[in-house]
Amino acid sequence: MALDPEQSVAFSPLHRLQWEKAQGKHVILYPEGMVELNSSSAEILKLCDGTRRPDAIVAELEKKFDTTGLKDDIHEFLEIALDNGWIHQTTD
Repeated sequence: MALDPEQSVAFSPLHRLQWEKAQGKHVILYPEGMVELNSSSAEILKLCDGTRRPDAIVAELEKKFDTTGLKDDIHEFLEIALDNGWIHQTTD
């Protein structure tokens, strides 16, 4: 499934994003298991709350980390997250 830049992105209600103290990192929990995330992936997923479109997520992270040029990497990760069912897109 292709990421639609005109639709907001929301974290899947079938998964849970949380800090796992034992792992020392954020993880995605779901009935079949767990996915460990690096810090960049976790920062992206924290913003998938159903109110932001992909480019708004890019803009917010570029501002937060005082950098530019993150669009391709963030969109690529969002595509992976969408394909894995961690996120879904909503119409505004």
